[in-house]
Amino acid sequence: MSDLQIRNLRPDEIALAVDWAAAEGWNPGLADAACFAIPDRQGFFVGEIDDEPVATVSCVNYDDGFAFLGFYIVRERFRGAGHGLRIWNAAIAHAGARVIGLDGVVAQQENYKKSGFQLAYANIRYGGTVAGSAKPPADVVALDKVPFALVEADDATVFPAARSAFLRAWINTRGHVGRALLREGRLAAWGVIRPCRTGYKIGPLVADDRTAADQVVQALLGSAGAGEVFLDVPAINSAAIALAEELGLKPVFETARMYTGPIPPLRLDRVFGVTSFELG
Repeated sequence: MSDLQIRNLRPDEIALAVDWAAAEGWNPGLADAACFAIPDRQGFFVGEIDDEPVATVSCVNYDDGFAFLGFYIVRERFRGAGHGLRIWNAAIAHAGARVIGLDGVVAQQENYKKSGFQLAYANIRYGGTVAGSAKPPADVVALDKVPFALVEADDATVFPAARSAFLRAWINTRGHVGRALLREGRLAAWGVIRPCRTGYKIGPLVADDRTAADQVVQALLGSAGAGEVFLDVPAINSAAIALAEELGLKPVFETARMYTGPIPPLRLDRVFGVTSFELG
């Protein structure tokens, strides 16, 4: 067997990793590839043997201090030959001295620990069929009508690094719908819903409290109509879990959020929906 050759995926090739993620049952969004290319054009890798892709991984550098790892996939017939470790090491090297985060398969936690990752908390994917709200709350507005500086500042309370360019794309990409709730001129809740290979995902969903989160969710559901919906929730946010259960959603998948080092204090009590398991 020929040696594994590792190179960067071009932005137009990131769809390969997204397609493989779909085949693994991760249900990516229809426009994820284009959005994921924005934060770090050098952050996606492919391992090839005789020009055949056999492994992928991403490690997106958001700033000088933080990176997020995802899309760690080795095609089944090539597993067990060390290809995964080689492309993993390439991704880790790309991060340099940055703290790295990931949402890993729970069963692989011990392997991730060998690379210096430590468990922070679990994220739980809730899913189910939800009826679209017949009359969205009147106080909720389109997210793109809110000054972006407000969204940017609010996101900084729940994510370890600035990700302005990514957020702009995530909010404005065709097919993505954003909604926000303002209270006395400040951003009380906001979220985005996007079409996926199956149904829709809501994320991010950030709110001061469960009531505000529910108002934005109802507006998002109203924009999408009835159908299958998924919401990725930090297990340590009891209000977020209660909201998911109130919507009739059930746990379908769980990840281990892990980091290689300390991150800034985050308001996880305000995270009612994670943006993406692949990019944080």
